[in-house]
Amino acid sequence: MTLDRRSFLSACSRAGVASALFPGVLYTLATQSAQAQESDSTDQSKPPKITPEMIDQAAILAGIGPFTDEQKKMMIDGLVDRNGSMKAIRKLKLPNSVAPSFVFHPQPARGEVTHAHKNVQVLAPKAGTAPTGMIGWAADESATAPSNIEDLAFASVSHLASLLKLRKITSTDLTKLYLARLKRYDPKLHFVITLTEDRALAQAKKADEEIAAGKYRGPLHGIPWGAKDLLAVNGYPTTWGAGGFEHQSFDEDATVVQRLDEAGAVLVAKFTLGALAMGDKWFGGRTRNPWNPKQGSSGSSAGSASAVAAGCVAFALGSETLGSIASPSTRCGDSGLRPSFGLVPRTGAMALSWTMDKLGPICRTAEDCALVLGVIHGQDGKDTSVYPYANFLWNPAFDWRSLRVGYLKSDFDDPKPFKPDQAPATESAEDKKKREERNAYMQARSTRVAYDHKFQLAALDKLKSMGVNLIPVELPKLPYGAMVTMLECEAAAAFDDLTLSGRDKLLTEQSADDWPNSFRTARFFPAVEYIQAARARTLACRQVSALFEKVDIIVAPTESQQLVATNLTGHPALIVPNGFRGPDAPHPPKEDDGNDDNIGGPGTPVSITFLAGLYQDAKLAAFGRAYQEATDFHKQHPKLD
Repeated sequence: MTLDRRSFLSACSRAGVASALFPGVLYTLATQSAQAQESDSTDQSKPPKITPEMIDQAAILAGIGPFTDEQKKMMIDGLVDRNGSMKAIRKLKLPNSVAPSFVFHPQPARGEVTHAHKNVQVLAPKAGTAPTGMIGWAADESATAPSNIEDLAFASVSHLASLLKLRKITSTDLTKLYLARLKRYDPKLHFVITLTEDRALAQAKKADEEIAAGKYRGPLHGIPWGAKDLLAVNGYPTTWGAGGFEHQSFDEDATVVQRLDEAGAVLVAKFTLGALAMGDKWFGGRTRNPWNPKQGSSGSSAGSASAVAAGCVAFALGSETLGSIASPSTRCGDSGLRPSFGLVPRTGAMALSWTMDKLGPICRTAEDCALVLGVIHGQDGKDTSVYPYANFLWNPAFDWRSLRVGYLKSDFDDPKPFKPDQAPATESAEDKKKREERNAYMQARSTRVAYDHKFQLAALDKLKSMGVNLIPVELPKLPYGAMVTMLECEAAAAFDDLTLSGRDKLLTEQSADDWPNSFRTARFFPAVEYIQAARARTLACRQVSALFEKVDIIVAPTESQQLVATNLTGHPALIVPNGFRGPDAPHPPKEDDGNDDNIGGPGTPVSITFLAGLYQDAKLAAFGRAYQEATDFHKQHPKLD
């Protein structure tokens, strides 16, 4: 029988198949068989067949059955001889920029949790306190320029903005400084895909002319920055870091690029990302950690994090779906703000997961993150996921002491010692070797986790010394990892053509954990299971939002379950440096295989994460700024020469 999905599912139901997974698996097996027949056969009109053997294979994969011969015959006989719907949709050749017809909004209904809807502009400054054209920022009149502009390489956006506004430095000189540093350190750190030098120098010249004429646009005017290369920039390639896309380009700038242009910021480079936003390996190699260039920078906002940490740009934009701002910000010692889902429009950005992608700043300080987010947030009339009632108004004078601060208590408990797998009664030599390698890997990882735990406790102590009354809270106990199925399915749909055409072989990484295999595997997930995961995610959104009825801020280790949970629920996160491992730190593996985001090693940074309620990003930045005023970790920078 030829294939029609609706009729196929109906036939399975009539045959008494209750599993939601089985029909999807069998349909995929039959489709793959059909594709093989089409490529091998000279008779392209010959209809593909579903065989009893396929049903047996699908039943094994789905964990159901076995079926009797009569049941299998009913399934086959019940199929309608039509095979048009799936192929008709494929013929549309849908580009990555076309989103599904549904839109995800993480905020709970008003009757369930009210916090997500109220006070979204709570940090608005009082009338008359903000300079014209700016919200919550004023130049530091006492700021002085060094005799050597190289000394400004690691300066904050706020400090650079003061010098530019007061005309103590020029944007042209600052831009030339960062372009020179990008060229000097890229051979060592591999963070640049494309320099936008001509564009940058023209923008810097215009900024200097406007500032001299008194036409000051705000604190990003004349500030050089870099874009993760999944953001479209007209006139330059947008490679997505992936083999096969090296020469891809788009005719229009991404919305966030347009907004930064309007704010007078100067785009100097497009930075690396792991291929299609996974990890730190791209088609040109692996981006490196400035604190230890033997390590990767982590990803997928690999180049953005590395370049900021190396003093090669004042700030950068990254993106996060499941850790792509948090992880490289931790590895490279940056401050990264992953905004609330729906605060920043993603128009012109590569889509990986329409219900999880977020764009946000990677900077030196929490205040810098706030200044950037203040420019890029808000509706653009194109990305319908942007929440219309959310706003971001930055007020450095906000009294952060009024905030209720919680911490994920169990995440700060002493880690449990590692217990190695014991040898079974009988074990082959090969299985013994695998077990011993696994135990050695897990033992080393456990040692690193135990070492880093003291930095997490030190963060709590520092907060207490600041007068913070820490309230213990816990994440709701839900299967967050199982909900990540949604990301995998959406990513497979976003890059459907790669799988169908075989172009996935052009991607740099091809292991079981990489995109090509993930895309193929996701085709075995039926729509019913995707919807069930979405329903479970609704519970997560409700229950995590309920935590922020009790507290305003939550302190958490960066690499804990909260990373998955809050990416699913859309809550904002601020990742800030929280210390540096000493000479007694466990040494990292000789080779960074990319499988462990926090491999550590002497002299490398650690982080802590602050969380907030939906669209309370300004509160989050204010609290992070207070923490950084009480510490100096964000002021440290790597020695590169």
